[in-house]
Amino acid sequence: MISIEGLTVEFGGFTLLDNISFVINKKDRIALVGKNGAGKSTLMKIIAGMQTPTKGVIGIPRETTIGYLPQEMQLSDTRTVREEAEQAFEYIHNTENEINRLNAELSERTDYDSDTFQNLIDRMTSLSEQFQMMGGTNYHAELERTLIGLGFTREDFERPTAEFSGGWRMRIELAKLLLRRPDVLLLDEPTNHLDIESIQWLETFIATRANAVILVSHDRAFINNTTQRTLEIELGHIYDYKVKYDEYVVLRKERREQQIRAYENQQKMLADTEAFIERFRYKATKAVQVQSRIKQLEKIERIEVDEEDNAMLRLKFPPSPRSGSYPVIIENLSKNYGDHLVFAEATFTINRGDKVAFVGKNGAGKSTLVKCIMNEITDYEGMLRLGHNVKIGYFAQNQAQLLDDNKTVFETIDYVAQGDVRTKIRDILGAFMFGGEASDKKVRVLSGGEKSRLAMIRLLLEPVNLLILDEPTNHLDMRSKDILKNALQDFDGTVIVVSHDREFLDGLVDKVYEFGNKRVKEHLGGIYAFLEHKKIESLRELERKSTGGIAATVTTSASDTMQNNSSMAGGGQSRFSDNKAGRDGANEISTVNTDVKLSYDEQKEQARLIRRLERTVAESEQRIAGIEAKISALEARMITPEGAADASLYAEHEKFKKELSDAMDKWEKAVGALEQSGI
Repeated sequence: MISIEGLTVEFGGFTLLDNISFVINKKDRIALVGKNGAGKSTLMKIIAGMQTPTKGVIGIPRETTIGYLPQEMQLSDTRTVREEAEQAFEYIHNTENEINRLNAELSERTDYDSDTFQNLIDRMTSLSEQFQMMGGTNYHAELERTLIGLGFTREDFERPTAEFSGGWRMRIELAKLLLRRPDVLLLDEPTNHLDIESIQWLETFIATRANAVILVSHDRAFINNTTQRTLEIELGHIYDYKVKYDEYVVLRKERREQQIRAYENQQKMLADTEAFIERFRYKATKAVQVQSRIKQLEKIERIEVDEEDNAMLRLKFPPSPRSGSYPVIIENLSKNYGDHLVFAEATFTINRGDKVAFVGKNGAGKSTLVKCIMNEITDYEGMLRLGHNVKIGYFAQNQAQLLDDNKTVFETIDYVAQGDVRTKIRDILGAFMFGGEASDKKVRVLSGGEKSRLAMIRLLLEPVNLLILDEPTNHLDMRSKDILKNALQDFDGTVIVVSHDREFLDGLVDKVYEFGNKRVKEHLGGIYAFLEHKKIESLRELERKSTGGIAATVTTSASDTMQNNSSMAGGGQSRFSDNKAGRDGANEISTVNTDVKLSYDEQKEQARLIRRLERTVAESEQRIAGIEAKISALEARMITPEGAADASLYAEHEKFKKELSDAMDKWEKAVGALEQSGI
């Protein structure tokens, strides 16, 4: 679909991208990876047409549409959420306005037999068919499904965008981009402003509804669940791996080992050749051989090895001062903002040494509770008590604003470092992308992301015993995240992490506090145990409420899942992957429950229902594949001059689209029922 050939990008004598070539195919799911500064964002801007390469050709078919979501953008605040999202359908509004204009003109004309009148009729018919094909009468449902999937409520639709934070406004831009359904979707760190449930919804959208996708992300779980191809940019070159990210890591390690062996062999050969030249340079009998070796050296292409790939640096932070056994004790804590209840009757205790995660939708109260612990909010009801000798280190989203702009990066860290860490300051800075001359920069010239990373390092070197981290991974690459995660695992104090990054939380936290439905619920175990428990618990809730046996339970489950998926996911589960995205995040979850025991007859009935559902899923997938093939063949005819003038093709296309929608609905119900059954 898009071909890149011989692409070169140079900045002031430095070559960022050197003669790279690759092809983006229809339905490709590509992860673009490489160290910070390798050229990932630059390449995406070039594909989006926002930047021009120094050399090279980018072949983009005339009708191909490209959508680009950058990390940062300027947003308009003059509309409501719904009005702003409707900007994605500007092409539908333009078509509708043209139809209305033609209608008005036709109503005023009386020359019914003229050629110009007939041309107006033909134009009107063609536009009306296009309008129906574009979904001109039913886009509102798609708009609402997308906004709800990204975490908005129906009450939010009529609120001005100016009332929302930057992260929520970025979600609106993402919604507009997804609703446009471009042929190629370019996403640069799309998960930075999303909670776990919205990320899972986005995973499902990409798997089931998007066309070609290229994304840059430091969320390992997200790119593993959404991509099947990995493009790595290293030292200006590009390496194409037709595998998911985790498989790429293994293959890359093997390639790097081969590269190092080739580099070492080449260095030995170069040394031997240079030694021969020096030894016989002034001997007339060896002059021809010497000249031959000199020319040979000049022609050899030197093998380079990325110096960034050194052994993983492990940080060992100063021992934390010993706190009391219970650093945080909360009983019946409630917080309101006027008439708005954030959460009520929260009760839990965090023990010394616990590493816990606060998860839930944005706006559910995670940051509010953190501010209560920090004593920044005091007008709450209930009891909140900190233990003896608790010393808090707090990383907030605005933490970077507290840095001294007049200090250098090195001075900022040197000021707080103690003990053996002082001898490793430059290594630590390098691991967090402040290597070389970057460590001598003044803080005032750093970008927002760089300041956040610096604030994170500074915090982690202070002697505290309770670390509270609010979205700590947003501006870290995968290597820096691994270093931070290892350091936190070794930290002997207590840690509270507010994060949506499942891969980062996995193996780090041993307890999860879920914020939702005005409550705070405790779940023992790691993040993936929590997500799996959520699915199981939903089924148990249905079983407890069922009065008609297991058959009624599973049937009700299918109906409920269809409704939840249509509002929360807008497209159901991916039929091509085994991920758990797109689940309804509003289900109630309890901390501890007894297992539901079924009788032998109930187990047999459940097994029969599961087999029937599996059969329905398989048949639906086969039917969907057949309809999609018919639509593709029809669209191939419609783009020809003869097909474009054939009105019957448009009607047939609309019929197949309706059949596809019905088949997808049936498939969603069956998949949802299977998931609720524990499959």
